[in-house]
Amino acid sequence: MAKPRWLTKQEMAAWLGYQQMRRMLDLQLGRDLTTESRLSEPDYDVISALSEATGRQMRLGELAARLLWSKSRLSHHITRMQQRGLVAREECEDDGRGSLVVLTDHGWQTIYEAAPHHVASVRRNMIDLMTSEELDALAAFSRRIVQHLSRDSK
Repeated sequence: MAKPRWLTKQEMAAWLGYQQMRRMLDLQLGRDLTTESRLSEPDYDVISALSEATGRQMRLGELAARLLWSKSRLSHHITRMQQRGLVAREECEDDGRGSLVVLTDHGWQTIYEAAPHHVASVRRNMIDLMTSEELDALAAFSRRIVQHLSRDSK
């Protein structure tokens, strides 16, 4: 095994700061989302993905891949969302084994009402705290990390 490359003080400060910021930001955005719309972050992730999909529907496996969830986790979550009338499951016409997750009219209305509050929370707790240069740097950094992780996952 190769000798570990321990983090420098600068690297450790960046890493620990990022971890704390991410946890606190996720917690605050989740709190705001639940308070304003009674949606959990996973609920919002599912219905926002469906709201952007053609016909407001996606195959279960495609949605799981987009959200980086297991099919099992998504299936259980979809069942809970069905009980609240946010989504429906339909058989896939071209594949009897597959199923489609469809955003209901109630789900569409819910995301329509929740989105302005959610974007306001994102702005208040992150975007408006950054300069234009910082936003550009974050976007570039995020793209680079996503590309790296996407290559590694194949």
